[in-house]
Amino acid sequence: MSGAPQMQRLDAREAGFDAALDRLLDRLPARDEEVRLIVADIIADVRAQGDQALVEHTRRLDRLPCDDGAVPEIGRAELLAALERIPPALRQALEAARDRVREHALQQGLVGFEHSDTHGNRMGVRISPLDRAGIYVPGGRAAYPSSVLMNAVPARAAGVAEVIMCVPTPDGVRNDTVLAAAALAEVDRVFAIGGAQAVAAMAYGTETVPAVDKIVGPGNAFVAEAKRQVFGRVGIDSVAGPSEVCIIADGTVPPEWIVWDLFAQAEHDEEAQSILVAPDADYLDAVAAAIPAALAESGRAEIVATALSARGALIQVRDLAQAVAVSNHIAPEHLELAVADPDALLDGIRHAGAIFLGAHTPEALGDYCAGPNHVLPTSRAARYASPLGTYEFQKRSSIIACSPEGAAQLAPIAGTIADAEGLDAHARSARLREQR
Repeated sequence: MSGAPQMQRLDAREAGFDAALDRLLDRLPARDEEVRLIVADIIADVRAQGDQALVEHTRRLDRLPCDDGAVPEIGRAELLAALERIPPALRQALEAARDRVREHALQQGLVGFEHSDTHGNRMGVRISPLDRAGIYVPGGRAAYPSSVLMNAVPARAAGVAEVIMCVPTPDGVRNDTVLAAAALAEVDRVFAIGGAQAVAAMAYGTETVPAVDKIVGPGNAFVAEAKRQVFGRVGIDSVAGPSEVCIIADGTVPPEWIVWDLFAQAEHDEEAQSILVAPDADYLDAVAAAIPAALAESGRAEIVATALSARGALIQVRDLAQAVAVSNHIAPEHLELAVADPDALLDGIRHAGAIFLGAHTPEALGDYCAGPNHVLPTSRAARYASPLGTYEFQKRSSIIACSPEGAAQLAPIAGTIADAEGLDAHARSARLREQR
């Protein structure tokens, strides 16, 4: 590294702050037309040729020979073998994380209900799980067993009958930790395919890969674009952007802790965003001063430095109330309340994917083992979206049962509205129920 990153300094008390903040947050990349066209061609290819297209794209993009012409599938025996090969301490950590995620997920499910009116009509909502869910897990440069757990465990908690997983294995390298996590999360089938072709296979089905009802999980630009294009044919969790954290600090947490919390997001990739909001200028200075020494210890220093320089910010505010207002505008994926009394601020937080309370609750614990899901809305989507949860793998059906008396009471209401809409069959259908 040559020099420490220069994080942008903003002051919420100054004119022009809102515009400056919006420029900092304007990080939704323009939709790449070349990526869109490439993905559209791959999807069309998989739809038309099925397994043959999957094999050809896997040979070309992941450098797998697939000499037998079959879509590479990783069997249950290999998943269990990987579970036996990983170090015992890692297995215990994955099991503990799985159990905590599952315990939290089991508290989340949607609940059906029924109610009746005075005419004997019954209305309600029935909850049922998806038949089959598909999980995409990135492969190649990094391994993410936590993504396996965070996506598969809630699906199982929801009662999904079958969970399949696609994970690329460039050059044939299969990551034992990812496969072990799939075994622990009770994934039914695992395919060693990735990219847009994997998303297309899960959306439309091939001779080998079954079509799913919903696709979840992160991926690169091609995976994100593929999810966007197949949405409607299947459900998706989101088209996610880079990871982000906003930290509100009152100066009671050691600056070094805050630096590493900022790094924990910045090390994901060069587009990640780390923002610190505090009323005390001296505290912001202290955090900035602690960055170079921490960077020298970071195993991903280049990525961290690039992310902090390009997307990071240190924001001074008038007080903690203004800090909350700034955070609500940011609507961050992760929000740390690194203050002495985080509960005093909690009621004011309206928009955040996950909220971490107090000095001893770093976002990193949420990424792996706290329990709540780490799949969260990004790019200000926390204004309207929620974390991935058990409810994402369930659906609601409305239940309506009319008694003869109730139908007779509702029929003239429906008939009158149908007349206004010019739908005479609707009106006739309803009014026939007046003839008890």
